[in-house]
Amino acid sequence: MRIQVILSELWTHAPFTAFGAATGIAILVGMSVFDVPKSVSTSLFWVLHPGHVLLSALATTAMYGLHSHGGLLRVIVIGYLGAVGIATVSDCIIPYLGEALLQQEGREIHFGFIEKWWLVNPLALAGIAIAYFWPNTKLPHAGHVLLSTWASLFHMTMAMDGPVTLVQTLVIAVFLFAAVWLPCCASDIVFPLLFSEGGRARRARTEEEAGSVEEQPAEEKRVI
Repeated sequence: MRIQVILSELWTHAPFTAFGAATGIAILVGMSVFDVPKSVSTSLFWVLHPGHVLLSALATTAMYGLHSHGGLLRVIVIGYLGAVGIATVSDCIIPYLGEALLQQEGREIHFGFIEKWWLVNPLALAGIAIAYFWPNTKLPHAGHVLLSTWASLFHMTMAMDGPVTLVQTLVIAVFLFAAVWLPCCASDIVFPLLFSEGGRARRARTEEEAGSVEEQPAEEKRVI
């Protein structure tokens, strides 16, 4: 059943991920037309990547909390790894592979949790804390997908020089989708579900079923 949920979530989020990639391409074209300097990409990346980590921590921790009853330490570990680890893959490693494929001379891989540890790590912990007490997955996930798309885009545009070509645009579009769809869905959905025990949802169903039995007349209870 858990595999079915994961596949269903991946399929459901594919169109929104494609929409996010389309917004990234629109931004890329606009930057090329107006010859936006690389310094802007650098600044935007270091705003969006930490923001992505925050929302990813919110979504990952909330998803885990809704499907499990693990202790606080377990929540922190899963929330942190799901946010920082997978956000690094999404925003940094996959875009860098795209830069290498395009043979960008300015390519460089960035690790936010190391380079700006004082910003990225506290935001991850803040997201975990918020979601631990308020497990809401819809808004964080939607915002997280867009922030991840744009963070991945600006990681790639930091390495670019000159106007973007059609081939570069197509390659970047593919890498934007790949950088967001699997990692972000993995962070928000697959990763927490793999470690969940079905806690809250399962307990809710059990309590509901127990309540329905208690409300039945005594004669019906004996028959059961």
